[in-house]
Amino acid sequence: MDRAVIGIHKRRKSMFRRIASVTVAMLSVAFLAVPPAAAVSLPSPKELTAYLDLECFKTSYYQPPATVLQLRHINPVLANLPIETVTLGPREQLCVPVAKNNQIPPSPSLDFIRYIDLSCYRISGATVNTGLVLSHLNPLLQGFPRTQITMTSPQHLCVPVIKNNAVPPDDVLKLVRHIDLKCYGITPNAPLNTQLGLRQLNPVLAPIIPAHAAQVGYARQLCVPVQKAGDNIPSDVFSIIRWIDLEKFDLNVAATPQVGLQLRHINPVLAHLPAEQAVLTGASQLALPVAKNGAFPPG
Repeated sequence: MDRAVIGIHKRRKSMFRRIASVTVAMLSVAFLAVPPAAAVSLPSPKELTAYLDLECFKTSYYQPPATVLQLRHINPVLANLPIETVTLGPREQLCVPVAKNNQIPPSPSLDFIRYIDLSCYRISGATVNTGLVLSHLNPLLQGFPRTQITMTSPQHLCVPVIKNNAVPPDDVLKLVRHIDLKCYGITPNAPLNTQLGLRQLNPVLAPIIPAHAAQVGYARQLCVPVQKAGDNIPSDVFSIIRWIDLEKFDLNVAATPQVGLQLRHINPVLAHLPAEQAVLTGASQLALPVAKNGAFPPG
């Protein structure tokens, strides 16, 4: 091969190396320039609670390991009720987020609501006999009249879990992991007598349980926010979750698919408990957001 041809080959190799180096550099700059995922803004208490609707499914029987918890009320209306020690009994429900009549919660509420899954365990405790006036918060139900009820004895403690290891984003987990609701029996058991269309919002169940009609019947419980001893709730989260009050109504729905799930506790106080197997055996109640005694969530 003569010297001219050799020179052409050398110049071509040098040019290809320069092009490759520039390409790699450009790709590296482009990669470094990709912004991180944007943080999810916390909703106001009003924004979160107004659209927090949970469909509660009966579950297969499960008794958690012996667990004793100390609970204190954090909603301003009930702050005078005493601290109470309870023991977790059998799991009886899993309450999962739904939209009513295709009313999808707006952002940023939806980013949080779709990951609020509460596993409900039987508890017992002191009868409080506290009279309250309840007002519906969801825009679809604000036309319903206020109701006067008496909150009686605790029946369930509903605590946050994740399903099938579907962990929420960190900004969302920061809030949902601290939602603990103590559910009391109420009297009288007035019926809502309305029909709603329900649609699953959580990513795990949305592909499995189809949208369905539900007849909402009698009110049975009021679930109010509490804090477990040992759970250090950040102040910005505390100012939101202390306003979560849900009234549970009986639900009549057509049969839904049975779904097997693995549940894992995400509240810091219960995170040591083992994962649980749960089979959802049918929807039984609908938890709807309410305000107590005219003390509406701010925001």
